[in-house]
Amino acid sequence: MQRSLREYIAITFKGIAMGAADVVPGVSGGTIAFISGIYEELLDTISSINLNALKILKKEGVKAAWKAINGNFLFALLLGIGISILSLAKLIKYLLINEPVLLWAFFFGLVLASVFFVGKQIREWNILKVVVLFLGTAIGYYITILPPVAAHDTSTWFLFMSGALAICAMILPGISGGFILLLLGAYKPVITAIDERDFKTLFTVAVGAIVGLLAFSRVLKWLFDKYRNVTLALLTGFIAGSLNKIWPWKEILSWRTNSHGEEVPFMEESISPFNYGGDPEIVWACLLAILGVLVIYGLEKFSKVKVA
Repeated sequence: MQRSLREYIAITFKGIAMGAADVVPGVSGGTIAFISGIYEELLDTISSINLNALKILKKEGVKAAWKAINGNFLFALLLGIGISILSLAKLIKYLLINEPVLLWAFFFGLVLASVFFVGKQIREWNILKVVVLFLGTAIGYYITILPPVAAHDTSTWFLFMSGALAICAMILPGISGGFILLLLGAYKPVITAIDERDFKTLFTVAVGAIVGLLAFSRVLKWLFDKYRNVTLALLTGFIAGSLNKIWPWKEILSWRTNSHGEEVPFMEESISPFNYGGDPEIVWACLLAILGVLVIYGLEKFSKVKVA
């Protein structure tokens, strides 16, 4: 696949947008990948990393194997994601602590617009697609209200499965990988492992993530190939259901202690801005939600830059 430098720069910017979304717990980078027009190519690329690629590497060399796995695309995308995470992580962490309503309002606008932009790609609506849409919405919403697991297991098998499930969620529009780790009770041990340089734990989680990514990407690719419109309806539902998780106005029901000994929200409930305990900042929140909608509109237009 031949691309110009301009096209690869466009892919890198899309990676930056994905990385920014993945930094925020509750927002999926997969949603941004979908809106920016690279989701299916991403699935194809991940699926191409298989035994056949290893055979090509052995017989024809690195250059042929790199081409077989669409390496230039993957490198440009990962570069953008890395740049975004490294440059925006501290800023977003600061905003989550000091301006949570405004930050969540912006991301709420992003995800709300995503529902419409993904949904409009569905052709020939029928009863089945409507049912699947509502099923996806119900599942997405149910995941957002599940109580996180406080106690955690640190067995090798549990950490492996946690990595696999979290990475599956990360590439699934509407569901956050970080939130899945929190639900499973694996978030604290993983964060602690990062802080303490526990490479054994990190290796176990990483292997699970790689296995989950390679397996689940194939499932999604098959669903897109065979049942594209039904799959789009399900994903649209997931995204719609996830809106509850990023609703800007929350009431904290309970707290937990993170790996730094800090008290952070554990369980929260969406409430009306008029019942919010602090300053609801309704006007600014609405403006930032509108900005989020406009960003998705811009990404959708930007996705029309020729990248194939």
